Amino acid sequence: MYSLLKRCTFPFLMVFLFSACSLSQLQGTNQDISSVTQFAPVTFDEAKYRQDIQTLASDAFEGRAPTTYGEKQTINYLSAAFSEMGLTGANQGSFLQAVPMVSYTASEVQQVTMAGIPMVHKQDVVLGSRNDIPQINIKGAPLVFVGYGIHAPEYNWNDYHGIDMRGKIAVILVNDPGFAHPESKRFNGKAMTYYGRWNYKFEEAARQGALGAIIVHQTKPAAYPWSVVRNSWTGPQQDLTGTSHQNLQVEGWMSLESAKNVFSKAQLDFESIAYKASLQPTQIALQHNADIHFENSASYTNSYNVVATLPGSEAASEHVIFTAHWDHLGKDPALTGDQIYNGALDNATGTAAILAMARQFTAQAKAGKPLKRSLTFIATTGEEQGLLGSRYYAANPIYPIDDTIAVINIDASNVYGRTKDFTIIGKGKSDLEEIIASAAKIQNRHTTAESRPEAGGFFRSDHFSFAKLGVPAIYARGGKQPINEQTATYKQAMQKKMQGCYHNTCDEYHADWDLSGALEDMTLFFQTAAAVANSDLRPGYYKETEFHHLRPANASQPSSN
Repeated sequence: MYSLLKRCTFPFLMVFLFSACSLSQLQGTNQDISSVTQFAPVTFDEAKYRQDIQTLASDAFEGRAPTTYGEKQTINYLSAAFSEMGLTGANQGSFLQAVPMVSYTASEVQQVTMAGIPMVHKQDVVLGSRNDIPQINIKGAPLVFVGYGIHAPEYNWNDYHGIDMRGKIAVILVNDPGFAHPESKRFNGKAMTYYGRWNYKFEEAARQGALGAIIVHQTKPAAYPWSVVRNSWTGPQQDLTGTSHQNLQVEGWMSLESAKNVFSKAQLDFESIAYKASLQPTQIALQHNADIHFENSASYTNSYNVVATLPGSEAASEHVIFTAHWDHLGKDPALTGDQIYNGALDNATGTAAILAMARQFTAQAKAGKPLKRSLTFIATTGEEQGLLGSRYYAANPIYPIDDTIAVINIDASNVYGRTKDFTIIGKGKSDLEEIIASAAKIQNRHTTAESRPEAGGFFRSDHFSFAKLGVPAIYARGGKQPINEQTATYKQAMQKKMQGCYHNTCDEYHADWDLSGALEDMTLFFQTAAAVANSDLRPGYYKETEFHHLRPANASQPSSN
């Protein structure tokens, strides 16, 4: 695809930064924080960035699954890179923060029937257990359809009203009612709320006392095909230790076709019932039972976050944090042919990006231009298993959460060339976005919200672990509008080449990736961190958001940026 790319003749991308000249004046005011500027040059070495991506995504790293040989390779590589830069190991001199994990492995041989219908593992259902139980042996558990499986008093919605779920298995729709009727503005309309996430549904079913919970997969509301469920939810499944008492005995997914067959056995039309459930809280006993049998094992070990700090010159106790998850899905010896889930886009690109920015901030400090506040770079583990590494850090922070000023998360960089826009996932939540919007203006770009808010992207990456505690956290990446026709042609061809590769073995490094857009995006992240770290500014959440009460913004409304 090299012929499709408009290549720069220089090995570096040169950009100019802005950061705060008088951000401290903005404390306690409603002044537009996007108006502050300062200029400083920065360069990113594209060749080094490519090398990091290619190495992390190579077969030698075996797909970077937590607690495996691939993890050892990964954390050694990252620790060595941070050490070479001269950064400080954040954990009393060590770059590693142990994250106590348990790996649950459900047998590939499973006997599952629902409403008397035999279910084929991976084809019809994907089930597991996050409990240290050697055998799952469920006989005659009643199946109960509980709509979207939501208990949300603020929305006057309770799918579990009046039901005793003890000994029963909940059958649940994916996403939330707003997806089915975005025009109604119910919940958050088309944009998924946290109630639409699979982890919430399992947690709520457990709180309701259910024996198990099974989500009905549908591609559009889930925002991914059945293959992602099959690849992501089979094999060892990690969790943080000490949480099994909160978990269901069995949890997982069933295909849409299988759900329709189960409902049909109960003389119910799935589509009609699902439509009813989108309009009002719904509970229906399906008048049939489930039998579920499989072997289960648990093993305990530590995985590791890699945490490195560049100390600030004046307010070193306050931190701006970069996050990117280093983990992916590992390898599957049962596959024919390619067995490694290399995770190049997701998320070798993001992990390599924080390395690139750490190098530039460190070089700037060595050149006599240190930042006032500290920068901390966290390469997290276990994101693919439910944000485990970031959840653990947020609950056990090396640096106090109150002194964590902002978080910038990078999860899958832009490999499709430069864009006119810049996408902020969950746009409109904090005034941290206004700084990055001003940086985008310098590049003649504008910020936009994600095109598919129904996918619930804001809840699906590591920044969310910090947002829940009130830390302004931004998750953003390259936009949808190519800079020119040549880039649009390239993007279309590359997207076709990579189609279906999310959480699949074909997510591999491509030498013909156009990374110019990724480098521009990294510049915006660099600028934003520099602006906050060189100021007294403490960003916060807007009044209309769910996190405002934890750390409010000075302004009550998002600006026009």
